[in-house]
Amino acid sequence: MNTTIQLQDLGLQDYKTTWDYQEELFQGVVNLKIQNRREETTLATPNYFLFVEHPHVYTLGKSGDLNHLLLNEKQLEAKAATFYKINRGGDITYHGPGQIVGYPILDLENFFTDIHKYLRFLEESIILTLQEYGLDCGRSEGETGVWLGVGTPFARKICALGVRASRWVTMHGFALNVNVDLGYFDNIIPCGIRGKAVTSLHVELGVEKVPEAEVKAKIIKHLTQLFEADFVTK
Repeated sequence: MNTTIQLQDLGLQDYKTTWDYQEELFQGVVNLKIQNRREETTLATPNYFLFVEHPHVYTLGKSGDLNHLLLNEKQLEAKAATFYKINRGGDITYHGPGQIVGYPILDLENFFTDIHKYLRFLEESIILTLQEYGLDCGRSEGETGVWLGVGTPFARKICALGVRASRWVTMHGFALNVNVDLGYFDNIIPCGIRGKAVTSLHVELGVEKVPEAEVKAKIIKHLTQLFEADFVTK
């Protein structure tokens, strides 16, 4: 078992470029697993974790409803935004500047073979990070992600999750709103959930900007503990 995770921070990068890169890493891990099974070898499979920030983009999961995008093609262009239908779970979401996106490409057989546990660990890393900023946050029953004000009329989502897994190899991941222009969420029904708001860390803290490098470091600290992993920077 290989519990080392290669950490890469891609900075601001186009969504499709990053998606293609994820697919390349993902397929490489899957191919090595197939080779190990076919040739009865035990070559260690790598694990990756990508941090990235995307230009304005809306993505729709394979079970999502296109009607949850409230813009037509011309309106997307006017907002300098793009749209992709992709192969993760979940409905529609927004990515943009000021949002920390994390894409783990992990062979879960290096850690544990439980997708439910995997999703809860991703959520937990964000919950623990936000608690360090004094926020009371948690899970909302039946709604993946991390929320504030759960069970109140002021429930609001701060982190979305959507993953894909095949042969216990994961891709896609989470999107945490840190310094996001929340106006872009007005153009969708986020995650297909009506009547609930979306928020951002800088709004909750009442500050102009939260240091994103600081937030990333906290997330990695908690992921390291939860997955009992070693992150190495590439």
